[in-house]
Amino acid sequence: MYAITGVTGHVGGAAARELLGMGEQVRAIVRDPAKGRDWAQAGAEVAVADFGDRAALAQAMRGCRGVFVMLPTDPAAADPDAHHRRLADSIAGAVEDGGVPYVVMLSSVGAELAEGTGPIRWLHHMENRLRETGALLTTLRSPHFQEKVETVLGAATGAGVYPVFGDSADVPTPMVATRDLGQVAARALTSPPARGETVDVDAPGYTERQVAEELAAVLGRELQVLTIPRPGWVPAMVEAGLPSHLAEELAGLYDAEQRGILAPRGERTVTCSTELGETLRHVVKTLA
Repeated sequence: MYAITGVTGHVGGAAARELLGMGEQVRAIVRDPAKGRDWAQAGAEVAVADFGDRAALAQAMRGCRGVFVMLPTDPAAADPDAHHRRLADSIAGAVEDGGVPYVVMLSSVGAELAEGTGPIRWLHHMENRLRETGALLTTLRSPHFQEKVETVLGAATGAGVYPVFGDSADVPTPMVATRDLGQVAARALTSPPARGETVDVDAPGYTERQVAEELAAVLGRELQVLTIPRPGWVPAMVEAGLPSHLAEELAGLYDAEQRGILAPRGERTVTCSTELGETLRHVVKTLA
């Protein structure tokens, strides 16, 4: 049995589907029982637990050969740093209390850095907390998701713009399809390494201008690439509906990218192959 957190999201859902397709037993961990119905119909066992409820989460993980974990972002947190560190502590505590032997964690490029990376520093904290549990740990350090266009789809379809933070519009960056990442996670769960490892996930590289061009082709309309300078990052995100505290954190992430400090530093690399156009067509079809 393999337990999957974040199963209602992109990566967790893809990991669970991959495992079920492989004939493995899956325990889908959900916060809302109603969101577990489809997984039950798909053949998964369903457990209900909140990330912040260490005891319930430990019970949901108990008896499993391996667990996939990720750290959700809570936009409503008044103190994002303290809140997400508490969530990471709760998840790691549940792994320890539940006697989980093996964990696959969704992390990010740059998670080896303790500070100066915005929200990625919470993943640094979570990686270290999981190592302290004694469980065998595989961390998957991911680049950008191709599905990140979901956050700007409203601006694209409404105002016809594709916003870019900073001067990175023409800088190629690896972007992975979450479907591919979920498959990597599922395969990692079923093939534990001899010792803990950090795995860099590589994927096709695109500039933000190329993303805008591909999205424009899918939407069938022209998009203007709108470059937002550093002083305008937080106001732009707040205007788009993000709480100011979270906007400040994301600005720290964009700044880390501008400074070039986010680089692969794992022990080995896995390469994913899904092209951006395929993902964009799926995103637009799903959200249209």
